[in-house]
Amino acid sequence: MMYVMWNLISQIIAGIGGIWLAQKFVSGVEFIGPLQTLLTCGAILGLLNFFVKPILKAITLPIRIITLGLFGLVINMIMVWVADIIFLELIISGIVPLFWTSIIIWALSLTLSKWAPGREAGE
Repeated sequence: MMYVMWNLISQIIAGIGGIWLAQKFVSGVEFIGPLQTLLTCGAILGLLNFFVKPILKAITLPIRIITLGLFGLVINMIMVWVADIIFLELIISGIVPLFWTSIIIWALSLTLSKWAPGREAGE
C-alpha cells in the first residue's frame, strides 16, 4: 500500500518537475501561467501517468514487444500531448520539444521510483 501511494506521489512530482524543467531548458516549451496552474498541470499529468498509462501499456503490449519497448516512448509522448491539449498555458511547439519533455518526465519518474520506501523489503 505504501509503495502504491509513493508511486502516485512520485508520478505527480515527476509531472510537475518535468514540465518546470522542460520549460526552463527545452526550446519550444513554454508555460505562460501562474505557479498554481503549473502545479495543477503537473498533477494532472502525474495522474494521467498513474491511471491511464498502465491501461495503454497493457493494450499496446504486442506493439511494445515488436518494437522492443520503444513504443513506450510514444505512450509517454501521448500523455504529455494530452496535458498540452488540456492546459492552454502549456505550449509545446513541435515533436522534438514534445520528445525531450517526455524524456525529462520519464527520467524524473524513474529516479523517484528508485527511492520508493519498502521496495527493498519486498512490499
